[in-house]
Formats: sequence, structure tokens, C-alpha cells
Amino acid sequence: MSLHTYLLGGAVFDESEEYFRFQFRFLFLILLFGAFSSILFLVSHLTGANILPSAHIVATKYHIVANFLLAALLYGRKKAFYPVAWLALTFSFVMFMSALLLVPDDPLRVLWFFLNLPAVYLLLGRLVGLGATALSAACIIIGNHYLKTPYPPNAIATSIVGFLYLSVFFYSYSSRPISYFHRMLESNEKLRFLANHDPLTGLLNARTYSEVCERMTCTATREGKSFSVLFVDLDHFKAINDTYGHEAGDTVLKEVAACMVGTSRFCDVYGRIGGEEFSICLPETDRAGAVVLAEKLRKHIELLMPVIKGGPVRITASIGVASNAAGHTSFTDIQRTADQAMYHAKRQGRNRVSCIDEHLTAG
Repeated sequence: MSLHTYLLGGAVFDESEEYFRFQFRFLFLILLFGAFSSILFLVSHLTGANILPSAHIVATKYHIVANFLLAALLYGRKKAFYPVAWLALTFSFVMFMSALLLVPDDPLRVLWFFLNLPAVYLLLGRLVGLGATALSAACIIIGNHYLKTPYPPNAIATSIVGFLYLSVFFYSYSSRPISYFHRMLESNEKLRFLANHDPLTGLLNARTYSEVCERMTCTATREGKSFSVLFVDLDHFKAINDTYGHEAGDTVLKEVAACMVGTSRFCDVYGRIGGEEFSICLPETDRAGAVVLAEKLRKHIELLMPVIKGGPVRITASIGVASNAAGHTSFTDIQRTADQAMYHAKRQGRNRVSCIDEHLTAG
């Protein structure tokens, strides 16, 4: 098991959650390292290298236990991220206040407040980061009055300016990778769409349509459910291109594709197979139901009458229907039978719906 896999604890993130995946790993590391750092301070105290007040030792022990418990709660649980992040950063802030008030011999203890700011910005965002900046500065200013050996004014002033500088830096920096990630995600979505869809009609291209339908066919076969396919071919489409031009042909294809989507159901899958050929996958639909839907689609296509070069143009389609009847072991088999049924509709005069039963007789 790789370190990254271990840090995720089996939690699964999709491509849109890549930044969240980073935050999840980062928080888990902070929890482990926070506990480890506190253990080092206890060890240094036990060896006499760094003597700590008893009250701060108690706070350190609680911090170790809290970090390990939060790490266990977070492990493999995406939904626990934000509650754990808030608790972890709150416990850390309490620990830093303990060091500020209870460890007067360590002049560098204010550094913990500085080190906490990047984690707040990266885990909880810019608004919480600004709040943590203001809270840290206020605690140092107010807490300084209660210290046995207060920091001099110039040290307090340097700390406050340092907080402001660090906060502005991470406010600007944290927005950049998030913005970049969202732009990259949008670009990937556009590329994925272009790779899977026909650029003219917006329907699935032949390759993606076949892959999707093959999976749907396997599921339907495994669960014993009906499954049908419509193969749609526009009649005399070449004549439209020859008479009115390819731009007019593109207009017809787009209007037919929109008609298919508008006529079919939400669960149906549409694809442009090539040229003027389309296919529609109908899950949980037997052949009788598919014929009804095909006839409805045929009538809607006939009523389109798109206006081309100032006049309406009549469009018709021949539609073949096939279902996952006996002998059909794959989507390719069903699609081939629907294709044969479509050609039968062509031979019968076009502008009609045809289906072929299990014995390859036209109906």
C-alpha cells in the first residue's frame, strides 16, 4: 500500500474532488505530525533537555490523545473532514495559547501561531483564515498583558505585521490553486465532452454510445430485464444535401437530434452512429413498448418541417426496432437486428417503423 493510499484510508475521490483529496491527506498528516511533535516535547521534558511546566504537560498529553482520536475518526471518512478540521485547528489553537501563557522561558513560542495560519487557509478557506489571523493577533496582544515576562512593544508590533503579511500572502496564494483547479476541471470536462460526443448534434458519438449501451445490455441481461434499441435513418438525406447544401443538412441533423432527445425519456441513451444514422437505447423496455416510442418519434420527425432557404422541408425517418430477445447475447447483436429492421422499413417504402422478431421475420 502506497503512502497516498494509506493517508486516504480507502476513501474514494472522483476527478472533481482532486483538491478535496489533497486537503484530506494534508489534514491527516497534520494530525499525525501534531501528535508526533507533542510527543517530542514530552520526550525532551523527560530527558531534561526542555523542562516544561506541569500544567502545559497536561495540555500536551491531551493534545496527543485528541490528535490520534481525530486521525482515527478521519481515516477513510470523507464526510468527517470538516468537523475534524475545525476540531483539530481549535485544539491546536488552545495548545498554542497554553504555550504562550504557561511556558515563559520560550521566547519563540509565538511562532506556533504563525505556523497555524497556512493550515487554516488550506483546510478551511480564506474567510476562516482571515478570522484566524485576527484571533491570533488579538490573543497575542491581550495575552501579553498576563505574561510573567511580557514581550516588548517592538516584538508585538513585528508579530502583528508578520501576521498581516502572512495572511495576505496565503489569502492570495490559496485562491490561485483553487481557481486553477476549477479552470482545469472545466477544461477537462470540455475535452471529455468533445471526446465522447458528436460535435454537431451533441449526442454521444458511435464509440461512446456503443460502450455505454454494452454495459447497459449486460446489466439488463444479468437482472433479466427488457432492453430495446431503435435504429433511426433519415430518408433521402443525400437529396437534402445535394439540393440545399451541407449547411442545410447540418441544420436537419441538429433538429432531428433535438427532436429525439425531446421525444424520448430521461433514462434513454442517444447516439449518432454516422452520417444521418442515429440510435436510441431504451432500458427496461420490451419490443412492444419500443415500437410505440418509435412510432411517436417518427411522427414528431415528420412534423418538424425545418425552414431552409425560405421554405419548409419535409423530413421523414425509417426506424428499426429490436430487443434483447433469445439469441441476442450482446448490444452488438441487438443493434445489428435493429439495423436490419431499419432496412426492411426502407424497402417497404420508408417513413415507417419496422421490427424483426427472434426468427428474423419482418413485422
